[in-house]
Amino acid sequence: MGAQKRAAAQKLNLDESRIREIRVRKRSLDARGAIRVRLQCDLWIDEDAPSEEIARPSYHVVKGEKRVIIVGCGPAGMFAALRLIERGLTPVILERGKDVQSRRRDLAQLTRLGTVDPDSNYGFGEGGAGTFSDGKLYTRVKDKKLIAHVLQTLVAHGAHDDILVEAHPHIGSNKLPQIVAALRQSILNAGGEIHFGTRVVDFLLQNNAQQMRGVVARNVETQNETEISGDAVILATGHSARDIFELLHARKILIEAKPFAGGVRIEHPQPLIDRTQYRGAIQKPNSNGEWRHPKLPAASYRVATTIENRGVFSFCMCPGGWIVPAATAPGEIVVNGMSLSRRDSPFANSGLVVAIETEDLKEYESHGALAGLRFQQSLEAIAFNHGAAPENSQRAPAQRASDFIANKLSNDLPPCSYKPGLISSPLNEILPPHIGLRLQKGLAEFGRTFPRYLQDAVLVGVESRTSSPVRIPRDAQTLQHPQITNLYPCGEGAGYAGGIVSAAIDGVRIADAI
Repeated sequence: MGAQKRAAAQKLNLDESRIREIRVRKRSLDARGAIRVRLQCDLWIDEDAPSEEIARPSYHVVKGEKRVIIVGCGPAGMFAALRLIERGLTPVILERGKDVQSRRRDLAQLTRLGTVDPDSNYGFGEGGAGTFSDGKLYTRVKDKKLIAHVLQTLVAHGAHDDILVEAHPHIGSNKLPQIVAALRQSILNAGGEIHFGTRVVDFLLQNNAQQMRGVVARNVETQNETEISGDAVILATGHSARDIFELLHARKILIEAKPFAGGVRIEHPQPLIDRTQYRGAIQKPNSNGEWRHPKLPAASYRVATTIENRGVFSFCMCPGGWIVPAATAPGEIVVNGMSLSRRDSPFANSGLVVAIETEDLKEYESHGALAGLRFQQSLEAIAFNHGAAPENSQRAPAQRASDFIANKLSNDLPPCSYKPGLISSPLNEILPPHIGLRLQKGLAEFGRTFPRYLQDAVLVGVESRTSSPVRIPRDAQTLQHPQITNLYPCGEGAGYAGGIVSAAIDGVRIADAI
C-alpha cells in the first residue's frame, strides 16, 4: 500500500500524507518487455473512504409464491434462481447430477477407473461444467453492471475479492465447490427448491387459447415419471445435454445448428511457457528449474491465426493445470482443462481448435439441426476406439506436436498431466481433414512465431465440447422460445453464453424477463 500511495502521490504531484486511502479497481500484468503491474485506482484525498464491505445478500423467503422450473444447476440456473428470489418468485431447480460433494467421488472414479456416470461427471452436476474447469471469470460481455453483480455475488458466497479487480480473474477448481455449495444454501434458505438426481425427459406442453401463442410450457416430466409443475420453464442444461437436444428435435420444437470449434488439447511444461512469456525479465531458471519470480503467476498465452478461411486458435488456456477426462457417456473420449487456484501444476495446457461452420458438416446434413451434435459424437467415438483399452476406458490418443505436423506416429510421448493415460495415436487420421490439415498448418505457423512452442508439446484428443453445436432460438424481446410461451432457453447450452460469467448473466436476464 505504501508503494502505491507514493506512486499515486508522484503521479498527481501532491503530498502523500493527503491520501487517506487508495483502492485498486483494476489490476493487470504487462509482460511486454520489462514486467509491470498496471493498476487503476480510486483515491480519497483529505477525506475518509466509505465502507465497501460486501455482505452476503439477504434474500426474502419466497416459499409458496409462483414457481419457475429451472432445468440445470450450472451458473445460468443458479443465478437465475437467485434473481427470481429477488423478484419474489420460487425457483425449482432440477439437476440430473449430484451435489458438488458427491460429484467429486464420481470424478475420482472417472479418473482412476475410466468409469463414466452419464449423470455425474465433469459436465453434469451441481455447478455445471465450470465447477471443475479452472473457474475462469473473464468475459466479453459489455454490461459492466451485470458483471459486477455476478462477481460481487460470488465474493459474498466465499470467493476472494481479488476477482473484483483482476483483469483476468479466476477462482480455481479447488475453491469453486465451496462457493457453489454456499449459493445452493442461499437458494434453499429463501424457500427455493433444488432436486438432485432429477433428469427431465419431457416437456408437458399445454394448449391455452388465452395466450397469443397456443402452446405453453409449465410442467415437466422426470426420469421416474414424476410430473413437476410450475408457471414457466427455464432451460439451462449446458452444452453437453444431448438428450435435451434430441428431445426437442423429436418433439419438433425448433432448434438450429450453430458454428462451434473442435480439435485437441496441447500441453507444455509450464517452465517453458514461463521462460517464453517472461523473457524480458528472467535470464535463467532458479534452483527449482522455474523461469519466473515467486510473485509472478504461472504464465499464460493466446495464439490465433486464420487458415483457409477458418480460425485456428487456443481456447480455455489453463496455466499450471491438468488435462481431465470430460466424457459424459461411455464409449467416448473428450478432454478438457482445469487448474486449482494456485495454478501450481508443472504443466500448462490449452485447447487448440479449428472453427467449424455448418457447411463443413455436409456428411451430417441429413441430421438437420443435430448435424454438429452427430459430428461430435462420431469424433469422440473414433477417439475412444483409438485410445481405449479394457483396463482403462478413458485412455486418450496423443501425439507429439512436431510428429503431428510431419504425419508421423510418435515413438514416445513426453510426461503429461492426463491421469487416465495416453496412447500414441495418429491424430492426423482421427481428426477429419477440415480440422486436421488446418491444425497442422496453424501449429507450424505458431512454431515459427512463438519460441519453443513445438518443443516438448503433446497433443491430446479430442477437444470437442468448446460450445454448444445447437442454438435454441428465443424472441429478442421476451426471451421466450418463438413457438412456446413460458419456455426460456438460457445459457451456454442454448447458445447464448460462453463461460461462467456470461452464463450467469444470461440467467439473470432470463429471470428479469420472467
